[in-house]
Amino acid sequence: MLKYLPACILFFLLLSCAENDRREEEISGIAVDLELERFDQRFANATTDSLPTLKREFPFLFPRQYPDILWVEKMNDTIQQELNEAVAVQFPQLEQTEEELERLFQHIKYYFPEEKLPKVITLTSDVDYRNQVVWADSLLLIALDTYLGMDHPLYMGVQDYIKKEMRKEQIAVDAAAAFSETQIPRPASRSFLPHMIYYGKILYLKSLLVPFKSDAEIMTYLPEEYEWATANEEQIWRYFVERELLYSSDSELQTRFLFPAPFSKFYLELDAEAPPRLGQFIGWKIVDQYMKKNNASVTEMLGTDAETIFKQSNYKPEK
Repeated sequence: MLKYLPACILFFLLLSCAENDRREEEISGIAVDLELERFDQRFANATTDSLPTLKREFPFLFPRQYPDILWVEKMNDTIQQELNEAVAVQFPQLEQTEEELERLFQHIKYYFPEEKLPKVITLTSDVDYRNQVVWADSLLLIALDTYLGMDHPLYMGVQDYIKKEMRKEQIAVDAAAAFSETQIPRPASRSFLPHMIYYGKILYLKSLLVPFKSDAEIMTYLPEEYEWATANEEQIWRYFVERELLYSSDSELQTRFLFPAPFSKFYLELDAEAPPRLGQFIGWKIVDQYMKKNNASVTEMLGTDAETIFKQSNYKPEK
């Protein structure tokens, strides 16, 4: 029987690919009305006379406690003008970004048909890289000045591990992440495992919503970082298990393995080589294996607790 095993594996791989192709073809036919406003351009071209009109059209971007003189000063601020120019050069038009956002919206409608799609507003944010994308009910806010490219001169002084996330290729991925976070509640438990699974759910959902992006981009990794994580998956998992970290409530584990950082902290010589957020990477692998081994819908998976997902995944690192 063993001699037939490779053929069986090939058959199921081909069957899975055919199902994915059919699903993607169906998704591509879903009609979505992408409404996008270039507030960044409107504000860059605004004058004292046109400010009242701009405030009426975008009241949510002009908090009432700030007087008009503040906005006029901002229009004339040399740093703001430098940002305006940089965005204009990098994003003279948004055809590719609009196409990717439209595909993202199609996938959201496929998996969450009742979800109302937001209006997209592009703007500048004084390079607030902690809030590159904000999904706020009926609005999707995208700060274009945080996607100028990791080598842009305006990012001098920003740490390298942050700059690698400031690429326009990540806009649709970050939008998918922002949406995913609205669908998945944060764990109440302080243990490491539920937080790994939480991020694993987000990454798995992102992989469904932007399948046209690479796994590295979904992880917000550079290609070589994803290759390192994949090559060392077994060693990462062994480290977590042998040190009994899965059920530890040490909050430092989240800083070491889940949060943005220059690298993951094993406190070993390999730390300098290890990409950050490797706990998220393992969480994604666990959720992925759970979905492959259980007949669960995406909605069911999102509502399933971490312990059940972990046990029913029967997770084993890929070799």
